[in-house]
Amino acid sequence: MNLANESIPGEFILLGFSDRPWLELPLFVVFLVSYILTIFGNMMIILVSRLDAKLHTPMYFFLTNLSLLDLCYTTSTVPQMLINICSAQKVISYGGCVAQLLIFLALGSTECLLLGVMSFDRFVAICQPLHYSVIMHQRRCLHLAAACWISGFSNSVLQSTWTLQMPRCGHKEVDHFFCEVPALLRLSCVDTTANEAELFFISVLFLLIPVTLILISYAFIVQAVLRIRSAEGRRKAFGTCGSHLIVVVLFYGTAIYMYLQPPSPASKDRGKMVSLFYGIITPMLNPLIYTLRNKEVKGAICVLGKDSQTSKVKT
Repeated sequence: MNLANESIPGEFILLGFSDRPWLELPLFVVFLVSYILTIFGNMMIILVSRLDAKLHTPMYFFLTNLSLLDLCYTTSTVPQMLINICSAQKVISYGGCVAQLLIFLALGSTECLLLGVMSFDRFVAICQPLHYSVIMHQRRCLHLAAACWISGFSNSVLQSTWTLQMPRCGHKEVDHFFCEVPALLRLSCVDTTANEAELFFISVLFLLIPVTLILISYAFIVQAVLRIRSAEGRRKAFGTCGSHLIVVVLFYGTAIYMYLQPPSPASKDRGKMVSLFYGIITPMLNPLIYTLRNKEVKGAICVLGKDSQTSKVKT
């Protein structure tokens, strides 16, 4: 009974890099700039994909889902991080920590699956172009996207429940910038081997299996692209897939490092930086990668910009 009571503190203390106060101002600037760029970039992709009829395709439907994920993903952590950096007490309420854990984990899990679905979409588009509209019809796209979201949130509820049920014996100093499963498990005052094994198993399901399927898809894609006789066709195919592949490497590479390596005290600071990369930097880079390498998105942005200027002149 005492353990249960002690496991529900009124608040947690997010240590971050509080032992290095000289880092707080640079981190604040980096977090703020990254967050602003993330909001602007992902909102732009969502608006362009919805307003331009040429982008009403499965690829941009999934890209819109990815941008929405990244918007919510960063919003679940960055505002609280900015507040804590400016505050001397770097606290978060128990309810706030639970909400942060649930949302961050749910959206991260959903993104793992969504990137796999996006690779399948590219595989069908390049390897089965004549059957693309039949295979990737609107209803199937909706079902695939819904399956990603439902699976991600189900995993979050499961892992969060396991993590929050662990007795902490009054420990409330989280050695991290935000509430994340590995950091909260380190607060437990009992053996967490079973929880770490469960976390590892689920991480394999949500990280290694999608990565394996993505690599298989791209092996077939490369074979198909090399058979294209037109140099322009090959360049367009590689350009379309290149954006997705860069995002896959950035997101999965850092997430696998964080969740599939054995826990060790020496890796704490590295773990903080890695989680910042896939939690803040990658969502900021995604819009840049997709817009800079994608002529259709750049063209749509230019057209919408010209239309808005024309409407202003008429008024």
